[in-house]
Amino acid sequence: MSNAMWDALAATPLPEVRRRAAIMDELAEVEPVTVTGARRLAWNDGGGQSAVWYFAQDGRVLLLTFDHESALNLYAEEDFALQESFYEGVPEFLVALVRDRPENYESLNLTDSETGRTIHYAGGVFWYDGTRWHVSDGLAEYCRREDADLFGESGFDYCLNVYRFGQDFTPETVVAIRGEDGSDEDEEETEADLPGVREVFTRHDY
Repeated sequence: MSNAMWDALAATPLPEVRRRAAIMDELAEVEPVTVTGARRLAWNDGGGQSAVWYFAQDGRVLLLTFDHESALNLYAEEDFALQESFYEGVPEFLVALVRDRPENYESLNLTDSETGRTIHYAGGVFWYDGTRWHVSDGLAEYCRREDADLFGESGFDYCLNVYRFGQDFTPETVVAIRGEDGSDEDEEETEADLPGVREVFTRHDY
């Protein structure tokens, strides 16, 4: 499996992954949530794309990505079994973090019409076992069967770009990215953002 973003994530120590997730969560103005045995941190671009992290107390992690313009956006399909299949191979403890939970901006619910049970929508389902990262078996199998670009269509590449794994991650680089993507209207506004971003970084220093 060759993907630059995947390799960069895999090479990043978990404490640094969590630090970057916490910083981007705060900058995106997403309220962190504690669920049973885990802490939820998220990022969204305000346009339908998101990354959601569940950092479990035992060192495992569940990562969900979503790109509403991709082929792996199952929101319109209303196929509970297909969405649930994307979680195949993920330990049940991690899946339980997104099953029968309230929906939110980053993760809407798909409901099983027969049982009434729900599960969060996700185009990409990835998990960390305490030592290394995995693509869920169900997602990998679906992409093989449908000849889909796993990392592109799942939103993984786009949604993890803001975390700059494998690259410098500083207030200056974050502000520069926000300026490039049109979040700030001009250079003066970009510079005005810098002190606030620096404060966020300071709060999440080791």
